[in-house]
This record gives sequence, C-alpha cells and structure tokens, in this order.
Amino acid sequence: MSAARWRPVISVGCHVVFEGRAWQVVALRDAVVSLVDEHGTAAAVLVSHLCEAEGFQVAGSRPVADVPQWGLFEGVPERQRERALAWQRHIKEVETGLPVGAGGEPRPQYHPERTTMAEREQAKADELTALGWPGVSRSTVTRMRSHYRRQGLWGLVDHRTTRSASRTGRADERVVVAIMEALRRQRGRSKGTVRGLRHLTGQILEETHGTGEVKLPPESTFHRLVRALADPQELPGRPARTATNPARPYRPTSVLRPGEQVMLDTTRLDIMAVFDHGITGRPELTIALDVATRSILAAVLRPAGTKSVDAALLLAEMATPHPMRPTWPQALELSRAAVPYERLLSLDERLQGAAARPVIVPETVVVDRGKVFVSEGFLAACETLGVSVQPAPPRQPAAKGPVERTFGSINTMFCQYVAGYTGSNPTRRGRDVEAEACWTLPQLQDLLDEWITAGWQSRPHTGLRHPMMAAAALSPNEMWGALVAACGYLPIPLTGTDYLNLLPTVWKAVTERGIRVDHRTYDHHILNPYRGHPSPAGGKQGKWEVHHNPHDLRQVWIRLPDGNLTEIPWIHRDHTSSPFNDHIWQYLKTQVHRRPDHQAYEADLHRALDDLLHRARTGTGTPAEQARTTRHLPTQATPPTAPAAAPRGTRRPEAPARAPEPATAPLPPGVPPRSNGDRTAGTGTGTSGPDQHGLGAGTQQGWGESLDDFDDDYDPDEDDRDGGPSAAAAGFALYDARKEAEQW
Repeated sequence: MSAARWRPVISVGCHVVFEGRAWQVVALRDAVVSLVDEHGTAAAVLVSHLCEAEGFQVAGSRPVADVPQWGLFEGVPERQRERALAWQRHIKEVETGLPVGAGGEPRPQYHPERTTMAEREQAKADELTALGWPGVSRSTVTRMRSHYRRQGLWGLVDHRTTRSASRTGRADERVVVAIMEALRRQRGRSKGTVRGLRHLTGQILEETHGTGEVKLPPESTFHRLVRALADPQELPGRPARTATNPARPYRPTSVLRPGEQVMLDTTRLDIMAVFDHGITGRPELTIALDVATRSILAAVLRPAGTKSVDAALLLAEMATPHPMRPTWPQALELSRAAVPYERLLSLDERLQGAAARPVIVPETVVVDRGKVFVSEGFLAACETLGVSVQPAPPRQPAAKGPVERTFGSINTMFCQYVAGYTGSNPTRRGRDVEAEACWTLPQLQDLLDEWITAGWQSRPHTGLRHPMMAAAALSPNEMWGALVAACGYLPIPLTGTDYLNLLPTVWKAVTERGIRVDHRTYDHHILNPYRGHPSPAGGKQGKWEVHHNPHDLRQVWIRLPDGNLTEIPWIHRDHTSSPFNDHIWQYLKTQVHRRPDHQAYEADLHRALDDLLHRARTGTGTPAEQARTTRHLPTQATPPTAPAAAPRGTRRPEAPARAPEPATAPLPPGVPPRSNGDRTAGTGTGTSGPDQHGLGAGTQQGWGESLDDFDDDYDPDEDDRDGGPSAAAAGFALYDARKEAEQW
C-alpha cells in the first residue's frame, strides 16, 4: 500500500462530514459538488469551499502523514538518525514488499499478494531479531508502522534522546524557588552582584524553611542556576529594568504623508558656546524631525534645561515659514528649491521670501517619556494645535531611530566644523576647548539655521526614494515637494495670541493686592474691576487663567472676561534690569530668610535678585552664581550694527579679552563665508523663543535698559576692530565715571 492510497479522495458515492453533518456525494460537475444528507436535504458546494471548511473530513479516510520535520531530525544524534532511516526501509518493505528505492520482485515472505500483513510483520520481527536488534516483536513492528503513518520519519526516532535537559539539573527545588523569588525582588531595582543575590537567597530560605534547614549550593552551582533561571536582561551587571514584563517587539510605522509622524528629542550639542556674562557651556538642542521627508522642521538652542514652553513653541515654529536672513545667499530661498513654489504661494502668502525649509503642521508627534514632553503645558499646547502625542515605547531605542541618527549627522556634518567643538566623548576632547569657544548662543543658532537650510535640506538622503525614481536618492526638500504635490498643503497661520496660549498655565485668584504666583505679586490697574471676583471659567473654584513664561518671570498674562490675554507686570519689574527665570527664583528662595510678612519677604527676594544679577553682570559674582544666571535665560538677540549716522550716547558691550575673532572659526560645509559687516548684521536673526514671536518687548535684555549702556564716543567703525558679534556675549562692564569724564 503506497502513501498515495492513504490520501482522502472525493468521489461520487463517498460520504463526507461537512458543517457537523454527514453527507453523501451524489454528483460532481466541474468545481461543484452536489451533496445529500440523511434527511434528503440537497446542497451544492464549491470544491474549494468544501475542502477548506472547518471540520471537513472524508468518511473512512486515514490521516495524512505530516511533512517530515527535517529541522528536528537534523538535531537528533547521528546513531539515532541511522536507526530511524533503517526502520523506514523495513516498514516500507512490510507495507509494499520492496524497501525504499529498491526494484525487482519482493522477497517471498514480504510479497503483498501471497502473504497477509500479520505474516509480513512477524517475518520482519524475526528478521530483525536474527540481525541482533534487541526486543523486536510483531507488536513492535506494528507500533512503529503506526508512528510512521502519524508522524513520518520523526515518529521512528527514539524520543528518549530528544528530551530537553532540565535547566536546573538535580538542584533542590526549594533552592530553585528561592532564587526565582530573589530575582523577582531585585527586578526593577539597582543591580548588584551575584554574591549579593546569593545572600538574599539565603535569607529567603531561612524565612521560608527555617535556619539551617536548606543549605545553599556551592558558588559555582549557584552561578549556573542564576544563569539558567534569570532573564538575560536581569543578570547582575546588566542595566536595571523598569518593568516586570518583557518589552514587546518594536514594529516601525509606515509613514506616507508630511507631518503624519514628527519626532521630537533633546540632546546636548557637542559645542562650547559663550553664554551671557561670558560663561561658556554646552547648549541643549531640541529638534523636530519629519519622518516622511527627513526634514528638520525646527531646531532650538537653549543654554540648559529645556522646558515645556520651549517644546510647545517648537510646535508653533514648525507651522511658521522660516524667514530668510539678510546675509544668506538667494540660493537658499524657497523659490529656488525643488518644490511647487507658485502653487504653495497662492495658498500661503507667508511663503514669500521664506527660506527653503518645509512648513508642516504635525498630525502626530512621537516623544520620549521625559518630563518636558509629558508635562501638562506641552500636552495642552498639542491639544490647542490639534496634534496627537504618541509616547515612544519604553526600552525600545529603535522607536526613535530617525531622530537619534539625525543627532549623529548634526555632530559629524556641523558640530565638528565649528570652533569650540568638544568631540563626541571625553576621549576625543581637546585640551582647552573652552578657550576656543567664540560663538554666542544667538550666533550659533543663526549658524545652525543656515546649515539646516543649506547643508541638510538640500542633501540627498539614502532613505528617501520616489516610486517612479527608485534608483535616485532624494533630498528632504525634494521629498517634501513630491509628497506635498500628492497630499496637499494646508496653512495654519498663528498670531501673537496663539503663542501666548502655548505658554504654561496656572490658575490664581485676583485679590486686592493683585495676582500672587510663587511669592511674586503681579498687579495693574486693569485688574480693578475683577479684584475679589470669581472667574467666569467654571471648574477651577473661581480662579483665573494665568499664563507665564518660565524664562522671564517679570510679567504674566491673564485671560479676562473678554477672552483676551492681558499682560500684568511684576510690581518690581521697573527695578529689574534683566530677565530672570524660575531656576534663579527658586535658588533665591533658599538664600533669603523667609518672613511672616509676604510683602517684606517679596521685597527681600527682589533685593537679592537685583544684587545677584548685578554681581553676575559686572563679573564679581561667583562662577556658580554666574552659571545660575545663565541657565534657562531666553536666547538674546544681539543689537544690530549701528550705521555711520548712529546717535550719540550708544555704548556697545565690551568683548572678552580671551574670545578670538569669530571670523577665524571654521564654518560648516554649506555655510558660505561672510564679511565682518555681514556677520555682525546677522547676529540677532537667529533668536528663537517667546521674544521672537511677540511675547512681550520686556524680554529683550542687555541693550538700552541701563544708563551704563550709553557712551558718547561710540564709533561704529570699531565693530570690525573689537571682535564683532563676540562682543555681545561679554555682558556690560562696570561704569567708570572718571574714564567717562576723560572722554568728555
């Protein structure tokens, strides 16, 4: 009997099981089977549907042998494989009369037409016994034939040799349970050593079974048990896991539209920059990367400590065209890029004179679980703009692979060409990197924006391909032009009020003294009709909606019943020459003794703030104090170069003696060199943050706010001799009356 005779065959007159009932096949016409059940009910069914139906079976048919599992069979010891192949030859001879691959006439004792199956099985048992096979009887041959029909060649293997060995061997089960409990207790905690885990296991055994009842195995055996029982991620020496369940496999999302998925992330830039008051440090870079086009939609530099307001304003910057700088070449205009410019301009007039960078309103932003991107302020800003937030899965670095790779490209293609480059790690850092730092934060922002436009957006990316030109790599601008032509473009113009709405919100009462926020009082006569009255907004216990800028606490904005946000100044704002942030304010609260009188305590804080800013500005403060005044400050716009007819009384900031001439610093690829005059004119154009978008004129600092800023003998031609833009980073020197009198 061959294997083909075992296969079920549908023929007229046979019985089948279909939909839980017994049917008889009465006719076969092409691909249609006519069925009749025992009650005379007729049905016509397609053959393909009948054979694929659940529970279908031909009555009286034998099960079909599975496909040989050659992968498992290759893992069997060689001796057992040879024995299984020998059994296969003998079984074939019993069933068909001829061994596998043999021809000719069957041997008399195995001839199918002259002997019965029982006789052939007994003959094979006698033959194998004579050959020296131990323990082979007729029942053994019958059992092996049954295994072969069900499992094929795999059924002839002695499965005693395929059993997997126990991970713990002959170890005491009580010790195994104690080790697993110790691993469970250590999960998610800081990792120690195996010796510490062994000590914890001993404590668990004593707590469970009593002192001395169960002995710990030797150290080598304990190490083997830990390696066998512990998850590879939980072994001592590996990073601590933060969850008890293993992470699910990551599957990248297919992105087909601009803005369908935008990734946000923050990192330290590998460049030493000159902060305010001459302090140097590495700024933080926050970027927004469109996954579909690999375009850097926005990039913002901060001295340190990026806040939720920075991430919120980053969303608004994506939807706003980037203006051309006066010093940029015309080749960087959007009209020169490979995009449907005329069509886009007819839809959005803001693109007139814009830089060659995409304007994309994100649909979904992918963020990590940092406090900046999961804060209430950022989530509220996303809700205002209609943007959904998708947190990246934990412990899945590949979930934000495009933006992480972009940071690496910025490091190799931009940072290493800028003066003050620190290297990607301490082993690559120069001896005196701080002395090389010459770019202020606004200047560095301007350089970065120009490099993104000239060096990144026009550079072919190997991951960007067009379906009609699969062999050619496209640049981010070319990919945006191709996708926007297919998906469309919807502009969302933002006003100054929209930017104010993106600032963090607190709910405060309007009292007789004004608005109290963290021991600061904000007051204005416009609040007179609302003092002591509840807010018309429900659900906040009568408190009013107040927006504040964490980088400049000198004013807040309150939403009045007319629906508009109105600026309310701090009562000491006229006596504070420079902006201050929440970090400085919290530091002052730890230095000033708190009084029961709120007004006296606030006055003490103001005096301490004014003294701290004065010491930091004049260079008499400690390095720690100067660093505190530098952190979180809004990016300043340096004053423009004064023309030849500049009015008398304007005093420029003095450049630090150690800062080298910025013109000698190497420029990144794609950024054209500038003359001294062009560089000075462009220093203030890279400003980003609330001040750039109209969040209050009071946030511009360090120019025209003090009598010390005036100099009757200011000469605009000294700009080229004194170092140009680096002078704006040094702060203001202490006013010297004698020196001023000598000049007069």
